[in-house]
Amino acid sequence: MELHLNRPIIFFDLETTGTNITHDRIVEISVIKIMPDGKEIERTRRINPEMPIPAEATAVHHITDSDVADAPKFSQIAKDLARMFEGSDIAGFNSNRFDIPMLDQEFQRAGIRFEFSKARFIDVQTIFHKKEQRTLVAAYKFYCGKNLDEAHSANADTRATYEVLKAQLDHYPDLTNDIRFLSEYSSQNNNVDLLGRLIYNENHQEIINFGKYKGRLAEEVLRTDPGYYNWVMQGDFPYNTKDAFTRIKLRAK
Repeated sequence: MELHLNRPIIFFDLETTGTNITHDRIVEISVIKIMPDGKEIERTRRINPEMPIPAEATAVHHITDSDVADAPKFSQIAKDLARMFEGSDIAGFNSNRFDIPMLDQEFQRAGIRFEFSKARFIDVQTIFHKKEQRTLVAAYKFYCGKNLDEAHSANADTRATYEVLKAQLDHYPDLTNDIRFLSEYSSQNNNVDLLGRLIYNENHQEIINFGKYKGRLAEEVLRTDPGYYNWVMQGDFPYNTKDAFTRIKLRAK
């Protein structure tokens, strides 16, 4: 089943130096942009992460320091990449919890504040886990009847994710072929920040979703414990999370 689109949607996947959003860097990005008329624009770029690639990361995606030595830095492609994403919805596999926060961190490090809030996110992994509880390799085999021979190649993973979503629409009659529905279905929380350190409650108030103040209104905590804001700002949190706390603090004055 082909996707019903009223604006472009981007499927993307990252290969990185590791899984720490604030410290690790992107070494490869693959993008497939699907236009409402079905036209596809596909790009894959390797990126110099400006840090050594750990052996354990290379063991997963097979990208070495020498492979990216002459590749552009993220800051050199950031503006073009942001233009490609502009005005599009965004989809991936585990993208809500990893790829989108990682991409946002890289954009902000390059001085670009990309408005992810304008996009609707579809996480194909979330749909798969709600339905079958498997990995991308298993999802590709289950839904598409194919072996993902180049797993952990950004381009192969991106293409497989796009094919899996279309196959999921064929497989489950209760999944509506509508980007808004799929975005809501693949959301696990109503996040304020991309990682979900802050979430909205039923009254659209920001709630802290981790640590000693989990479940408390963020505005109330920032009023009663001024040191908490400083702890967040100095802590190992992504820029996007810190920005969310800052907006609340400024409003709470």
